[in-house]
Amino acid sequence: MAAPARLQSALVLGAGGTLGAALLAQALVAGRFQRVRAAICGPLTSAVRGLDPWTARGPQDTQSGLEAELAFIVFERGRAANGRDDSFLTPVPADLLAWARTLRGLGATRLLVVLPHSPSLLPKALEQGFGSLAEAAVAALGWQHLVFVKPSRPAAEGGGQEARPASGLQRFAHWWLSQLSWMVPQQEQPLRAAQLAGLVVQLARLLPQAPPGIRVVPQALLWRASRLSDPQAELRDWLDEPEAARGGDARGR
Repeated sequence: MAAPARLQSALVLGAGGTLGAALLAQALVAGRFQRVRAAICGPLTSAVRGLDPWTARGPQDTQSGLEAELAFIVFERGRAANGRDDSFLTPVPADLLAWARTLRGLGATRLLVVLPHSPSLLPKALEQGFGSLAEAAVAALGWQHLVFVKPSRPAAEGGGQEARPASGLQRFAHWWLSQLSWMVPQQEQPLRAAQLAGLVVQLARLLPQAPPGIRVVPQALLWRASRLSDPQAELRDWLDEPEAARGGDARGR
């Protein structure tokens, strides 16, 4: 595979919150993309250098003229409590298929979906396959490249505006889930947001030279790549591997 190409344009849905903001920052680094857009649902309170806002209030209510061949959809629970990120659109998992259809209809040919999960709760088979019928339907839309990134999510993620557990039973469940993190193997431990965002953007920039297809990025690959000073070769080799060598096809058969 050749060196990463400079993509013409990229769009970030879900640029608010810790992970979304980190991914947007990585995408805005000079020289990575000629144009970076972010979906907003209200006026930005401060200007972000190099950012081109794209108004979208929902999958059926978007600004026309996307002009982005690559799109990121970032799902996460946490948002800043100070309202700094309220201007950015927050996609919800239930709208995944609707957003994918909209983006595909507007001309996007490559899509990366970032779906953090709790490592103690997600079956191993789903880490390398489709986790829902919606994901399978997204894959049927005819993408040149479709990548589902499934990193581990911190047990305590969700701070910011997320309400604290109200009842005693809810508090106990929250505490119990937090204790499970101590039993998670090291390679399944969550990565820092900036580290994870950097790996996702590197994957995106490698896609134009990779064989077309559908891929599911497991936490194990992200963990291995994060331990390298230059993870590009690790990611490139994984993208070039046949599906069977990556752990089976995306349908999890």
